[in-house]
Amino acid sequence: MNYVLACLTQINNGGDFVTVKARGRAISRAVDVAQVLTKRFATDIKVQSIVINTEQVKSIITGGMSNVSSIEIKLGK
Repeated sequence: MNYVLACLTQINNGGDFVTVKARGRAISRAVDVAQVLTKRFATDIKVQSIVINTEQVKSIITGGMSNVSSIEIKLGK
């Protein structure tokens, strides 16, 4: 709910859009934030675009490369 309130505050303070970004296991939380915001709190806000990506990140422990998924959800009026 903290993320939802932060997005709602951004929109109510005159912003035209807000972008929710997440990587890895937090992707489901970003999707939940977008859904709660558009379905319950601000029904006039719609999903403008969704961008998914995969980044290669070097592990600090093993030194190997691993793929990390990311999502960017742009919400606006």
